[in-house]
Amino acid sequence: MAMTRYPYFTSSHCLDGSAAPTPIEYCVDRIVRFDEVDTLEIVWHGHYASYFEDARVALGEHLGIGYSTLYREQVPAPIKQLFVNYHRPLAFAERCRIVARLHWSEAARMNMSYKIINTQGETVATGFSVQMFTLKTGEYLTQQPDFYAAFCQRWKLGQIPPMLSAGK
Repeated sequence: MAMTRYPYFTSSHCLDGSAAPTPIEYCVDRIVRFDEVDTLEIVWHGHYASYFEDARVALGEHLGIGYSTLYREQVPAPIKQLFVNYHRPLAFAERCRIVARLHWSEAARMNMSYKIINTQGETVATGFSVQMFTLKTGEYLTQQPDFYAAFCQRWKLGQIPPMLSAGK
């Protein structure tokens, strides 16, 4: 499935000159709930960020780099940037698939892109988020925390499959 590469995610090589690992993709399926629909009878625009988070959280937890790990390691990773591009609306009870992709970065951050697809295979929304690793005081880290650096090493060595899926 083709997904847009955003300017933050254009690194095709690692700092050592080797090719950057393939992004890791994770899919989740969901159904639009009644409380997510506005008076126009379509999903209110603010809920799309929550849909992205559904896939981001599932991907992170599946890979061992999710919120439970961040909490245990005492390394917050707040969203620094979030972008959503709306293509077409979703309606109540409509099914959709949310695809999250973790993109390679050797910085102290997690770069994710997203795509929401309806049951007709049409793109509903795309976007990206950037999460920065911080200290509990809110100061940005300049290097990846140890647990994430170890994850990236496994990723670089090809020990993590590039496509995972829940709900298929």
